[in-house]
Amino acid sequence: MPLFDNHQTAATMTEAEALVKEHNSSNVNGFPEANTEDMFDHTYKEKEGHKPPMVIVWRNVFLMTLLHIGAVYSLFLIPTASHLTLLWSALCFLISALGITAGAHRLWSHRSYKATLPLRIFLGAANSMAFQNDIFEWARDHRVHHKYSETDADPHNARRGFFFAHIGWLLVRKHPDVIEKGRKLEISDLKADKVVMSKWLYYKPSVLLMCFFIPMFVPWYLWGESLWVAYFIPALLRYTLVLNAAWLVNSAAHMWGNRPYDKNINPRENKFVTFSAIGEGFHNYHHTFPFDYATSEFGCKLNITTCFIDAMCFLGLATDCKRGSREMVQARVQRTGDGSPRCG
Repeated sequence: MPLFDNHQTAATMTEAEALVKEHNSSNVNGFPEANTEDMFDHTYKEKEGHKPPMVIVWRNVFLMTLLHIGAVYSLFLIPTASHLTLLWSALCFLISALGITAGAHRLWSHRSYKATLPLRIFLGAANSMAFQNDIFEWARDHRVHHKYSETDADPHNARRGFFFAHIGWLLVRKHPDVIEKGRKLEISDLKADKVVMSKWLYYKPSVLLMCFFIPMFVPWYLWGESLWVAYFIPALLRYTLVLNAAWLVNSAAHMWGNRPYDKNINPRENKFVTFSAIGEGFHNYHHTFPFDYATSEFGCKLNITTCFIDAMCFLGLATDCKRGSREMVQARVQRTGDGSPRCG
């Protein structure tokens, strides 16, 4: 038996028209042009017959194994690191996490708010520090994930188990449907964004600089930390922690938690993921209202990323934050929620 029930049952298929109307109506705080590329495609059908064979990418297996061995070793170096180095590591974690959550995810994948050029440059640099594929590929694959969630066309289909959704999808070749659907997506906005395309062109040198060199160089140069500790803790360990925090959104937040907004989909509200991924664990809400810049109905509560975007709005660096109305959320809870309490 499969680990999960099917993502969309026959009963929920009758909801399709209501969801489209909900997504494009209610003015979305004045944004009738809400992105439809991140809405689940009810017309998609998985191909019948034998599944294509899983092709392991042994290079990725080796590198990911080496990375995690290095991260475990880094834990034993923590007592030898200075307090400034540990604080710097935490700051690098926050910056690189924002490069994913506020940048590749909420800005470029979902277009849930608009950012000025200085903010986009900062988020692009932070995304390089996170080193989770360039913005273009990350945003394209994430739109595919939402549009074909938990089907063969989902890059990290959680119905294939925790390990696959967490890291396994990076260790094998993509399912042919993932590639096919990714090619058909509307991604002209990504191609028109100079920050996105510059990161695509110069991604490798930007990763070497932002993910490894700067996190290592700053503590060595400014307060005399050893290069060994400076490499393993602010660079390698911090990078591994950010990776796993982001992967938990794909795995744990699709398996464990409640579903107060839509009981017919597998994404859940998961407080541990909310904490570790700085606000990305309100996942049942997010898959129900993907256009909402806060990814939660509770604003900044337990949501560092939303606090950051709000601060950028205050400074005039971000504008046009899309938000689901209270009436829209309440109506959806009553129609498709599982009856569990909503809590921030």
